[in-house]
Amino acid sequence: MAPMLRAPWWHSGGTRHGEAASTQPASDTPARSQLICDITVNARGFALPDARGVFRGLDADACRAAAILGDASKVRFVPTTTQVRFTALQSGEVDMLARNTTWTLGREKQLGLAFASIIF
Repeated sequence: MAPMLRAPWWHSGGTRHGEAASTQPASDTPARSQLICDITVNARGFALPDARGVFRGLDADACRAAAILGDASKVRFVPTTTQVRFTALQSGEVDMLARNTTWTLGREKQLGLAFASIIF
């Protein structure tokens, strides 16, 4: 499973092909003061809401860690399906995928995105 970043929003190793990496979020991200992160809902150990509705697990924690806004609570989780996850990422509906997504060179080239790192 690899989180995927839509550059130039966040840099953790993922950028559009041919672009220089940036360590700063894009200017409109701080204006909304949150990272919008796509997760798979009800994936035990990865993204499962607790009794208070707070997502717990590896994917949820990866989103919180990527929230370089100085406050891990400034993450909004947006669950999508495997059918629309890349469309949501490319359209800007979400800033980051932290979910079960297979990394392939063909997928990187086809989508024009780079996977950041494998977390599981």
